[in-house]
Amino acid sequence: MYRTTPPVIRLSDYQPPEFLIDSVQLRLELDPRQTVVEAELRLRRNPAATRGDGDLRLAGEQLELEAIRLNERSLTPAEYQVADDHLRVRRVPDRFRLWTRVRLNPSANTALEGLYVSGDMLCTQCEAEGFRRITYFLDRPDVMATYRVTLIADPERYPVLLANGNPAGEERLADGRLCARWDDPFPKPSYLFAVVAGDLRAVEARFTTASGRQIPLRIYVEPGNEDKCAHAMQSLIRAMRWDEERYGREYDLDVFNIVAVSHFNMGAMENKGLNVFNAKYILARPETATDADFAGIEGVVAHEYFHNWTGNRITCRDWFQLSLKEGFTVYRDQEFSADMGSRGVKRIEDVRQLRARQFPEDAGPMAHPVRPDSYIEINNFYTATVYEKGAELVRMQAHLLGPERFRQATDLYFERFDGQAVTTDDFVGCMESASGVDLTQFKRWYSQAGTPQLDCADRFDAATGTYRLEVRQHTPPTPGQPEKQPLHIPLALGLLDAQGQDLPLRLQGETKAPAPGTRVLELRQPVETFVFTGFEGLGAPPVPSLLRGFSAPVHVSYPYTDAQLGFLMAHDSDGFNRWDAAQTLAQRRLLAMVEEFVQAQAGAGA
Repeated sequence: MYRTTPPVIRLSDYQPPEFLIDSVQLRLELDPRQTVVEAELRLRRNPAATRGDGDLRLAGEQLELEAIRLNERSLTPAEYQVADDHLRVRRVPDRFRLWTRVRLNPSANTALEGLYVSGDMLCTQCEAEGFRRITYFLDRPDVMATYRVTLIADPERYPVLLANGNPAGEERLADGRLCARWDDPFPKPSYLFAVVAGDLRAVEARFTTASGRQIPLRIYVEPGNEDKCAHAMQSLIRAMRWDEERYGREYDLDVFNIVAVSHFNMGAMENKGLNVFNAKYILARPETATDADFAGIEGVVAHEYFHNWTGNRITCRDWFQLSLKEGFTVYRDQEFSADMGSRGVKRIEDVRQLRARQFPEDAGPMAHPVRPDSYIEINNFYTATVYEKGAELVRMQAHLLGPERFRQATDLYFERFDGQAVTTDDFVGCMESASGVDLTQFKRWYSQAGTPQLDCADRFDAATGTYRLEVRQHTPPTPGQPEKQPLHIPLALGLLDAQGQDLPLRLQGETKAPAPGTRVLELRQPVETFVFTGFEGLGAPPVPSLLRGFSAPVHVSYPYTDAQLGFLMAHDSDGFNRWDAAQTLAQRRLLAMVEEFVQAQAGAGA
């Protein structure tokens, strides 16, 4: 059988859409086998795009086109063309309305993208390119529109009809069917569109925003699961308050809905105002759930809620920028969970995940940058590199800027790009504008794959009271990137005296007396040397505590003795490095025991 090779999509080939969609009106007559979707799109030619041949091309898959109108006029077959993956309308004006009616079969949608049957429900999954299975559309993230949605269904089968945005009325039609209307006033890309229809029960609470607005919160579950939502609801409330206090982000719609679906094909999805979850990340009771279950629910609920601003209000221009929303939001949910529990324990958990999943990815044949250059299948982009390493890139910028300037930078990001589809360069640009820190070299992190290696060596001179630290950075070759450039790396450092106390860290030439504690060094060159002064009278060499808080996603090599590791394990003020020293020491002891056993066995055999 002959198969064609899928085309390669390249970041360098990005072009702005030739048309924009200002508003969308959808009418869905829901049925598991015969759903009818009527869509009216208000389009205009994009002034920022290169003018093409004048034709409009809309993506569409597994759709049966029944009717099409441009403005008020039905089109003749000669004026449009239908293919397996798109609809082409010839010679459209600069501004117009396009109306289509299509028919689709959710029960036959085994791809589980678009509208499909999930148990006894109908639900949608549109990220990354599922909306084209619902209606013909410019199904790309840089086309943002407002949506008004009408849902019509049999009330016996689907008594609950949910969509994005605010409820705009519900009624029974003359034929007995239920009709529900939803209005989402904030522009969003089509991948955030959502519909859920089913027999569901709602667990309700209310949240008072910082400005005094009362927001009804509802978690919809299948009958019998109502008593398993308390922790998820409290996690949502805590996340909403935390986002107001930490980032100044207040919720914008009149309601917030979550649906827990036992047959949902993903972990969770941040659809605007209507988050859809696999039930695993909502349902829990103390009698049966573990601490890890509760922590997982808290983190995932927060993650999807935080997307309301970092992913929904501001979204990615193209799928190469996926980490713009996912990396930033992972960082935000990590920080939230750290504030809700133990910051040290949370950091240990996150780094263990990074080392177990992302570091091997960076060291293997599938290594790719946080912002890749090309792809064949977009769904393969959802990787530990894009998510977890992407979060580390945000964390490094927070280290380089410091808390106050980082908050100013995120405020600028929300102000400058609200309602837009942007890039990782735009995000980093806000970091630079608000802080004055040059991050030109730092942006290599987004385009360069691989895990850097830091080789550290030191020398202490008791006579002069100086401590010299030399750091060499090197990133091994990865597929397609044999040569690596040096990166801008924040290295958080502490030095401990013989009593295990943090020493003040003053670099040679500085006059201001620093306070004891952690200092963030900035590595930029392949080899850097840092000289610290003011250690006159220090009887023994200080013990370095390197990469405190795991301040960068790197490997660190330093010739620690077992005694130094035990010392750090006992005294380091940084919780992560105390744990890391213990792990390293335990590994050494276990390997030594294995080696002794092997040698003993070999001796016995001889």
